[in-house]
Amino acid sequence: MNAPSFMDLALKSAEMAEKAGEVPIGCVIVRDNQVIATAGNRTLTDRDPTAHAEILAIREAAAKLGSERLVDCDLYVTLEPCTMCAAAISFARIRRLYYGAPDPKGGAVDSGVRFFASPTCHHAPEVYSAVGEREAATLLKDFFKARR
Repeated sequence: MNAPSFMDLALKSAEMAEKAGEVPIGCVIVRDNQVIATAGNRTLTDRDPTAHAEILAIREAAAKLGSERLVDCDLYVTLEPCTMCAAAISFARIRRLYYGAPDPKGGAVDSGVRFFASPTCHHAPEVYSAVGEREAATLLKDFFKARR
């Protein structure tokens, strides 16, 4: 599989999150071209403000690999990570981050605090933005439009 295909899986996770009433954000973690974790947002379902797709996928990957370090792993997520998720990505030592839609309001990679550019950031992954951007942005816009 390649980057667009892995992002397609993240988009499917986002759609499943939406069906559960969650904000449609999905995440996939890949190692050696194999999916090792996948998650959608579950903040409402779990009543947990930290249950973002990235956090849940990182937890699953770490448990599967038996390590808090995911050094050979790539993370695909449909929306630019927030500060909390960017920090978790850094602490997990994710190798590459691919994200879909930018988040000018809550993002922390290329928007906002630009966490990975901070001198206090322990590890910065390679970052690839706008992977599946149109699909991810449409999913989010349609979700919030339906709620207004």
